[in-house]
Amino acid sequence: MQQVDTINSKQSKKHPPGLYLLFMTEMWERFSYYGMRAILVLYLTKSLISGGLGMKESTALMLYGFFTGAVYFTPLIGGYLSDRYLGQRRAVTIGGIIMACGNLALFAHQSFTAVYLGLALLIIGNGFFKPNISTIVGELYGAQDKRRDSAFTIFYMGINTGAFFAPLIIGFITDKWFAIHANGVLQYGYKYGFLASAIGMIIGQVLFNALGNRFLGDIGKKPVGKPQVSNAGTVENQKLSKVEKNRTIVIFILAAFVVFFWAGFEQAGGALSIYTDKFVDRTLFGWEIPTSWFQSVNPFFIIALAPLVSMLWVKLSNTKRGDLPVPTKMAIGMMLLGAGFIVLLFAIMQTGSNENHITTKANILFIVFTYLFHTIGELFLSPVGLSFVSKYAPVKFSSLLMAVWMASSFVANLLAGQLGAFTEKMGYFEVFSVIGIAVIVLGLVLLSLSKKLVKMLGDDEAETAKQNEEEDVQDGVLA
Repeated sequence: MQQVDTINSKQSKKHPPGLYLLFMTEMWERFSYYGMRAILVLYLTKSLISGGLGMKESTALMLYGFFTGAVYFTPLIGGYLSDRYLGQRRAVTIGGIIMACGNLALFAHQSFTAVYLGLALLIIGNGFFKPNISTIVGELYGAQDKRRDSAFTIFYMGINTGAFFAPLIIGFITDKWFAIHANGVLQYGYKYGFLASAIGMIIGQVLFNALGNRFLGDIGKKPVGKPQVSNAGTVENQKLSKVEKNRTIVIFILAAFVVFFWAGFEQAGGALSIYTDKFVDRTLFGWEIPTSWFQSVNPFFIIALAPLVSMLWVKLSNTKRGDLPVPTKMAIGMMLLGAGFIVLLFAIMQTGSNENHITTKANILFIVFTYLFHTIGELFLSPVGLSFVSKYAPVKFSSLLMAVWMASSFVANLLAGQLGAFTEKMGYFEVFSVIGIAVIVLGLVLLSLSKKLVKMLGDDEAETAKQNEEEDVQDGVLA
């Protein structure tokens, strides 16, 4: 296989240009996704005369919840197909084309049929795209390359650059640029928002396919998990080694912890957003900030802080003690998420949870600092988690296990919805305190397991070789 110039015996301190190509591809895909997602519920619930479909709010929210959950489930299927048959590069292209078609379907016709068709295409396309582009990032680096966690942090900036600009740009297109007054009613240009999302996806795919061979070489072109055929023409099923089995177990253990992180984190789009709307003083210099704009606070902090965290990982990796183990980073990330909820509790003690008896609204800084802690926690957990899976997943299951990792968000979104629903019955203080304390405790548990999990990874090459040799001897005896 042709190797890109980054995997050398003498590692460069700079990241390979292929990383920045993948950064741009992911940025445009996330622009497409978050732009569409920002207007989806509005499009479904607005009246026909206002450019929407007039769907009941409860039905629209159920459809929205199914959609946001399903996009984290289909990568399991897309990851399997790419590992066995397609190869990662081809899967990314297929996924991008299908998602562009999904947005074009939403643009083409204002109907329920177009919505169901468009969302189905977006769910399927995401299944091919999402796990494979992250896996390609990992393949730019050798197994022991110290730049890996830094690279995924930079890649993560691409995700959040698209997530930051999408709601602002698409919202301007739908509410200002293509909005018209007809018969005294404001008609929103939602269809043009979907068109802009499709165009964003197409731009990303053009860049990926035009520059892929130059900056990625042969990486990701061939399926890595397809059973090999011997000279005799029989299919050889490659058995996982003991080390690979242990690494797979560690991935599943960490994915289980990640479920609880994202269940708390995803309150941002639900209960936390409602609290901000009702109980936070959003006035700044005499102007009230739209509640929806707070969804850009997290990606803004990601863009601002990701380079600093990336430099931190590089600096630590060059010290005598070396970088922090990934389970330790993730444990700290969970505790930071909990700290964000603790900050919010001080605001709730001022405002209470009953909107009919609000004596004072919380200062906007409470919600800003909550998002700040959550963002730093995310940077300690999510990009390094992607890096971890790309490094330790057995080659034949690399994209599939990346999809398993992402599927944890599917479970987390379902759990997040249930937790958010309790705020109406129990109150914000009770629910947010439970979430905050729970993730801090789980972070401490993960921290206590860190050494054991690192040992299971079998990073010591001599020990790994010894274990593989023992397995070969056992296989010979059994034969």
